[in-house]
Amino acid sequence: MTDSTQIEATQLRQLVASTFHAAGISQAESDLIAESLVDANLCGHESHGVVRVAEYLDLLQSGGLLGEVDLKVEAETPALIVGDGQSGFGQIQMRKLIEALIPKAEALGLACGTMKNCGHVGRLAEWCERLGQRGFASFLTVTDNGVLKCVAPPGGTEPRISTNPVAMGAPADPEPLVVDVSTSVVANGKIRVAQIAGQSCPDGWLIDAEGKPTSDPNDRFADPPGSILPMGGYKGFGLGLLLDALVGGLSGGECPPAPEGTVECNNVLLIVFDPRHFGGAEHFQKQVEELTGFVRDSRRVDVDQPIRLPGDRASSLRKERLAVGVPLDAGTWAQLCDCAGRLGVAIPE
Repeated sequence: MTDSTQIEATQLRQLVASTFHAAGISQAESDLIAESLVDANLCGHESHGVVRVAEYLDLLQSGGLLGEVDLKVEAETPALIVGDGQSGFGQIQMRKLIEALIPKAEALGLACGTMKNCGHVGRLAEWCERLGQRGFASFLTVTDNGVLKCVAPPGGTEPRISTNPVAMGAPADPEPLVVDVSTSVVANGKIRVAQIAGQSCPDGWLIDAEGKPTSDPNDRFADPPGSILPMGGYKGFGLGLLLDALVGGLSGGECPPAPEGTVECNNVLLIVFDPRHFGGAEHFQKQVEELTGFVRDSRRVDVDQPIRLPGDRASSLRKERLAVGVPLDAGTWAQLCDCAGRLGVAIPE
């Protein structure tokens, strides 16, 4: 097998959707899950893309993920929804939460939703992009229910919190302005991608169980495990710590250390803002566009290298990969083919 496989995005979506459908998920949900996973690959976020198919199928088999479940509303006010994802796929339940919050934001100017017991929601930027395309600003963060511990505190050797990513988005023309970052140096999924691909990690990502720098992704998943370093040292760890407290505490989910037997899942905190109720939608978008234009016009160190804003790389890669195909490393492609083959799904040539 070659080091990588190039596959057309439509073929990849069909393969992933067919695999989930063969595993018992409805065609409608399978299509939406595949759309989100492949879009992550199109944007260059392989850690949140089709590498997750095997993990999702394992959870589906064990009952950790379920298809065709409602978003259960446990509490509600005119501006708030407290929900339970009931182990549904994150790519499905996030759509339901967003659709439930938008009418509240339109009526009141902002709306907040939490969700516990939700499957992995994937790339956070996707949801802020979707809201931005509909004229809404947003703040989104998720945690792993106190179970997945990846990041050691500065000076520590044992992982204590998860990567606790945060995304924010603002409507703009032609595309929303969105930032999506982990509070760790890198997402845990990127360590897993490197492990599956048989590749080393860059220096500065990991420490082993003794607290020594390592580039071996296997050290992260060893017993005892290594840790991902926090983004920006104490600053990143402090941000991740507070996000864990907010999401776990407000959603009704768990913060580390979760009780024995707690199920790993995503807990979600999403705030949606309707700019029409603040300074006005036109004013908001004008300010965003003037700001981004001002930043792009900065004098450059290298005149041949344009100033890059959040989302530029993903947008450029999406256009390129839609045209030439999605690259998958040999390990991810083999794993995906194995999953599909075991379920009787034909592999594209």
